[in-house]
Amino acid sequence: MSAVLPRASAARAPQPEPLWLEWAALLGLFAFAAWLLGARGVWALLLGSDPTGITLVIIVVFVAATLWCGARARTLQRQRRAFEAQRDGWAADYRAALRHAPKDAAAPLDILLEQTHGPHQTAWWVNGIQLKLGLLGKVIGFSMLAIQIGQIQSFDAAQSQELLKSLTAGLGVALLTTMVGLVGNILLGLQLTRLDRYADALVADAQRAALVD
Repeated sequence: MSAVLPRASAARAPQPEPLWLEWAALLGLFAFAAWLLGARGVWALLLGSDPTGITLVIIVVFVAATLWCGARARTLQRQRRAFEAQRDGWAADYRAALRHAPKDAAAPLDILLEQTHGPHQTAWWVNGIQLKLGLLGKVIGFSMLAIQIGQIQSFDAAQSQELLKSLTAGLGVALLTTMVGLVGNILLGLQLTRLDRYADALVADAQRAALVD
């Protein structure tokens, strides 16, 4: 099927939306926020208060997914430039494909959607994993809290400080992992939503070009 997005070509066309530059600016903001949190000791607090390591896993997943969003932004931008450079030829190929496959007229659009939106489905799944890991940490934290309460045989006022410290450890795991998972889910969802909207605009422009006689 020839009615698919062309690969990046040497021709340069005006780029109305510098998607990759937007992502690079967002990455710079993330880097500054990470440095600021490190300078304030927040990272040490988060990682030191979570003996399960779930917080570290969520952070690693978020960083990896953010870098993937940057690579995906560059790919979509190249697809847009290639489309703008070959708009007329692509529209002709699209209409020719429709004429040669009248019983499967939706096939060119399906291929186009797969090229522009297909990889995003896995990324959205990874975004949900962050939230689920946070909830897992919450369950583990409250389980630790319940186990510690169940092991209390008698209350000794002289040991109240140590007892309170052991009880709050599980509560800290529950709250911190949930918070990190929610923040990661929100920030990665913001990036993926921008990628989806850019891909939607590309598909809409391609369809509009194909419908022009």
